[in-house]
Amino acid sequence: MKETVVLLVSFCVGAVPFSYLVAQSVAGADLRTVGNGTVSGTALYRVAGFLPLVVGGVLDVVKGLPGVMLADGAPVLAAFAAFAAVAGHNWSPFIGGAGGRGLSPAMGALLVVAWPGTVLLLGGLALGRLANHTGLSTFLSLLVLPWLLLLTHGSAAMLAGWLIIIPILMKRMVGNSRLPRTPDRPRMVTRRLLFDNDGLTGTP
Repeated sequence: MKETVVLLVSFCVGAVPFSYLVAQSVAGADLRTVGNGTVSGTALYRVAGFLPLVVGGVLDVVKGLPGVMLADGAPVLAAFAAFAAVAGHNWSPFIGGAGGRGLSPAMGALLVVAWPGTVLLLGGLALGRLANHTGLSTFLSLLVLPWLLLLTHGSAAMLAGWLIIIPILMKRMVGNSRLPRTPDRPRMVTRRLLFDNDGLTGTP
């Protein structure tokens, strides 16, 4: 029973679309119609500016915490709670299954599970911004994540790492638009995975 409650709470809290709500309240904008349709901090910044981005970003990170904390030190349950929070964020039922890429709630959950994972993902984002290759840098950070957590916090933390990257990479692959059935389809799938864009339109 406890396990079900923890996972349900983690998913539902993770599904609260804070960036979407901030954009609605500040700018009257629906982030699902902005840019590539990802409900993300980048889209929030485009429509509302820096301060709303900070507010929405912090809330999206914090929502990764409650479910993991409710696991009360049970490492395997905490790992699955982290997965649930990221999945809720990526496919929020509150906005018709839309969502972001999951990095913010992942960083929040990892603050409890294994803080070096948060540092790794944040560093990957920062380096990607500087190099203008955020998609690739975050992909490489995700590949390193489970092994870093194994070294710093053991096998249960490694499990959390794998469970976190699964919905993140799935969302990159699925994107916000269907892949056209063309000879370029394999290349587009690869670009979505590595660079988080199709290579044709420049958007996921």
